[in-house]
Amino acid sequence: MNFKINNQSIWKEQIAYEDNHIIIINKLPSEIVQGDKTGDMPLSEKIKNYIKERDQKPGNVFCGVIHRLDRPVSGLIIFAKTSKALSRFNELFREKTIRKTYLAVVKNKPPKEKDLLTHYLIKNENNNTSKAFLKEVPHSAKAQLEYELIASSDNYHLLRIHLLTGRHHQIRCQLSAIGSPIKGDLKYGFNRTNEGGFIHLHSYQTEFTHPIKLEKIILKAFPITNDSVWNYFSKVLS
Repeated sequence: MNFKINNQSIWKEQIAYEDNHIIIINKLPSEIVQGDKTGDMPLSEKIKNYIKERDQKPGNVFCGVIHRLDRPVSGLIIFAKTSKALSRFNELFREKTIRKTYLAVVKNKPPKEKDLLTHYLIKNENNNTSKAFLKEVPHSAKAQLEYELIASSDNYHLLRIHLLTGRHHQIRCQLSAIGSPIKGDLKYGFNRTNEGGFIHLHSYQTEFTHPIKLEKIILKAFPITNDSVWNYFSKVLS
């Protein structure tokens, strides 16, 4: 079911979880989280408009951005519906108590089936990329992730990734550094783009203790897409 809001659509099936404090959306890769120079309506504004219309709210609707996903990346992202929730969830991210798991499709099989990657990243502001180094260099930030090869097709490999740090383009950069750039990611060495410009990186699972309700929340969501590669691996995992 689609809800049309100011000529923008937000799909009801994109809402993975909602309570009085937060709303968790399964983001499409075409969507931006916050406003940028493109002028496209960000997901935060779509959510405000959706809640205002759905709940018939006469005043302004609060929607706080807690964390971000790059535009070509899909998957679960948390928004705060109150300032109290925004503050509490910001603290969870600072304390690194929110566990985030990603899925990535790569062409080249990684050197190991399971590994802990440690790099030191430097962000290039001019072209909005990061570069990975094996040893610490001036102005670098330590980046760590764990990956595991969980499925393969004739042409591609599916990795499950757990982030231990949150750096700029971290997964994209680190996988490229070991010779396994993400499918469609021209910025980090894949040889061709995907139709529509998305990349095969998806925020698949989020796990945390709700800081207000004190309940354990574990959510999983597959990409909302007709892409044949994602569809193949979704069937393998389901």
